[in-house]
Amino acid sequence: MELANETRVQEFILLGFGVGQWGRFLLLIFFGILYVITLAENITIVTLVVLDTHLSRLPMYILLGNFSWLEICYVSSIAPRMLFDLASPYGIISFHDCFLQFYLLFAFGGTEDFFLSTMALDRYLAICHPLHYPQIMTPETCYNLVIACWICGFLGYLVPVLMISKLTFCGANVIDHFLCDAEPILSLACPPLGIAPLVCQIFVDSLVLGNVLFVVLSYSTVILTLIKPSFEGSRKKAFSTIAFHLVVVTLYYGSVVGMYLVPEGKNQSDITKAVTLFYTSVTPFLNPMIYCLRNDQVKEALGRLRKRKVRFWTRKGVM
Repeated sequence: MELANETRVQEFILLGFGVGQWGRFLLLIFFGILYVITLAENITIVTLVVLDTHLSRLPMYILLGNFSWLEICYVSSIAPRMLFDLASPYGIISFHDCFLQFYLLFAFGGTEDFFLSTMALDRYLAICHPLHYPQIMTPETCYNLVIACWICGFLGYLVPVLMISKLTFCGANVIDHFLCDAEPILSLACPPLGIAPLVCQIFVDSLVLGNVLFVVLSYSTVILTLIKPSFEGSRKKAFSTIAFHLVVVTLYYGSVVGMYLVPEGKNQSDITKAVTLFYTSVTPFLNPMIYCLRNDQVKEALGRLRKRKVRFWTRKGVM
């Protein structure tokens, strides 16, 4: 594309993973399978929570079902485009599509931050205030919290994304990444950049670090409560439940915080891509298995769903 000083960039070129044709083919197969499995896992959880009358009344599973729906949206905002670029020789994306992906990446990521805080709050109330828990965490309260998470996530990054989209892009249009992210986009903007980078950094730091702090404080209080001799609940079961939550939180926030610790150097781009891949593709794949791998209630719900299907097809066969 020919660019002059007065001509704005109309499209970007995503360099992707910097591998040859066979490498792209192998990555296409791998991430295609990973995407399909991720969708199947999370759709299964959503279906169980919606169809099972027992799970649909429990606050933890209401939140987990909505979290799985969020994971479906999150991974679908990235994976199809990534797979399309792996299948094509050039990863050309229009200016508007690039900024739409940029916004969705941050909006779904921000919503996930608030969901993890909400799930930490749920465990805190369930373990530290068990007598008041049923009155506080009603299904209506859970759905209100879910709505609040979506609203906060989508409004949280609206201003910085709009500010960056108003910058002038009149030179290079090659992004050394497999998706449209803040740092590579800002590196292509023509100076002066104004306060857009600072505003973006403030919003990202505030939302991520604020939620990290809330999650750490919540689970720290829960752990301190569980180790008290006066704790009369089922300590082993409670520890098992929050252990799964802590693994998910550690995987997600560990990779996100890792983005801030990427060292300067010639391998910086490769490390950034690997870390981004982990929290946008690998964690949505692992989360359903971590939450439900040894969860008796989920296994029982799957058994009830299978019985309902068997009865349905048996009646249909009789008819």
